[in-house]
Amino acid sequence: MKALVTAPFTDDGLSTLRASGLDVDYQCWLETGKLHLGDSLLKVINKGGYEVVIVEGDEVKEEVIEGSNLKLIGCVRGVPRNIAVAEATAKGIPVITAPGRNARAVAELTVCLMLCQARNITAADRLLQREFLVDDFGDFAGMYKSTLGFELKGRTIGLIGLGKVGFSVAKILQSFEVSLLVTDPYVDDSRIAEVGAEKVELDDLLRESDVVTVHCLPTEETNRMLGKREFELMKKTALFINTARASITDEYALLEALKSGAIAGAGLDVFSMEPVDCDNMFLELDNVTVTPHIGGNTADTVERQSEMLANDIRTYLEGGKPHHIANPEVLK
Repeated sequence: MKALVTAPFTDDGLSTLRASGLDVDYQCWLETGKLHLGDSLLKVINKGGYEVVIVEGDEVKEEVIEGSNLKLIGCVRGVPRNIAVAEATAKGIPVITAPGRNARAVAELTVCLMLCQARNITAADRLLQREFLVDDFGDFAGMYKSTLGFELKGRTIGLIGLGKVGFSVAKILQSFEVSLLVTDPYVDDSRIAEVGAEKVELDDLLRESDVVTVHCLPTEETNRMLGKREFELMKKTALFINTARASITDEYALLEALKSGAIAGAGLDVFSMEPVDCDNMFLELDNVTVTPHIGGNTADTVERQSEMLANDIRTYLEGGKPHHIANPEVLK
């Protein structure tokens, strides 16, 4: 079978696929600069005669599945929102995924954004890049006062969601000697106890936390869950971190909260308008650290997703049951 791989993949991962009997065509989107949306992937699949496709952000929607001869779909994301799983299931096509592939990477960036804001690193960097000069110690004193930060030790961190990323963030933060609050209606109490956290309602978490960090899934339930009312509940000295999804917040309410001083600052890696460029509205604020959705962008993530997908696909092709499959019912 011919396989098209547009997701970032390691050489070892590609070798595993080829050793499984696949004729692999590697066209990583990072190299081609192309992201297939709608039905644009259909023409590529049919022209190349591919029966296996492995993607990251490319869409494999209903029209692609119905109009092609796909036998297997791989998605290196944990939740394959870009795949029409129901249609794939109806045609007996397994959808193999990579849950948790970037959890550690996103967790580390989350803590990094906390530290950037707590220590005013972004503001200090921008100050120096604006040709800040020290003519006397008065200038130095002014700079020192404007960049006064705080340590995380002894502070209260509120986690909205304790899935794979939230749990990893909590484990890292334990070494900072902080108090952890969690709001997550779907997590077991034992999991909360494992990280030494206290389960609270959302409003209480917002009122009591020095840092609020978002790690829940984008669903109808969480859509715009955090708006003007919620930001006004937070401490004026509090920081807000979002490495999950922008849809969980009302971005304009967040922008106003940051401008008005309702909250002290934010670290943001996700936005309603992506890819991010220099026109991003949060870049005008010195109390915000902006990163262009790079939470999972590590070599380690690519290595993990390649190993997970390649091994599961090999298992499936050899007649076994993959560990990570979004529609296990097709195996019956």
